[in-house]
Amino acid sequence: MASGFFAILDDIAALMDDVAVASKIATQKTAGILGDDLAVNAEKATGFLASREIPVLWAITKGSFINKVIIVPIALLLNAFVPVAVKFILILGGLYLAYEGVEKIIEFLFHREKEGKEVIQEHEQSNSHMEKAKIKAAITTDFILSIEIVIIALGTVLHRDLSIQILTVSVVALAATVGVYGIVAIIVRMDDAGLKLITVSGNKGALKMLGGLLIKALPLIIKGLSVVGTIALILVAGGIFAHNVDYLHHLFPNWPSILKEALLGILAGLVVVGIISLVKPLFPSKTKAH
Repeated sequence: MASGFFAILDDIAALMDDVAVASKIATQKTAGILGDDLAVNAEKATGFLASREIPVLWAITKGSFINKVIIVPIALLLNAFVPVAVKFILILGGLYLAYEGVEKIIEFLFHREKEGKEVIQEHEQSNSHMEKAKIKAAITTDFILSIEIVIIALGTVLHRDLSIQILTVSVVALAATVGVYGIVAIIVRMDDAGLKLITVSGNKGALKMLGGLLIKALPLIIKGLSVVGTIALILVAGGIFAHNVDYLHHLFPNWPSILKEALLGILAGLVVVGIISLVKPLFPSKTKAH
């Protein structure tokens, strides 16, 4: 009986070793997407009052966990029974990411300065509504990127047993959420850390300089992440199209992959933006009369 117990322990240890190795490989494969995920979500998790940064980030993190809980079992089931559906889901997600990235570029290039009355009206809108809208947008984007992360992780263990597939994909999904949003939390609290250092230093010395540097660096990092996040949306979308559509995969074979993916992402985004611009007037939003 004792020998049977130790045999079970040996089996569990061997399984954990296999999962650890597979998870390491899967994490390496998804490193690029994780970097894009960080850039995109760090940009979306900033821009709030200091007192609301952590609550907002926690709300997005919980949404990300829920995304993974939904995506992981569905991805495993679809891969087992309807593998072709996974590809179509990825392409639809790519269209959404491309649209979001191109929309940001268009807004930046053709942004019209608001008149005083418009600014006042926006200021009078409930901050909670704006916060909820931004949280929802962040969770939606996280959902699309999570699909890509989970599918890539699953692709590295397709030849392994189902138990290893489940554990490996689950480990990668958990690590992605904890890692990405842990780093985002550090970024959004840089200014508070800087202020704390200045206070502790008595407003003098090396600690004061370091604190001031952190405070000054935060807006630059946020602006940089906004740019990187937009580029990431387009490149991830283009990568999805290039790897999942045979015609596009073999298109421009001599081009650098990053250039081809950028072109595909931008073109797809422009198409979706155009379609939405044509359809949107047919469904006017309801606004309160003043």
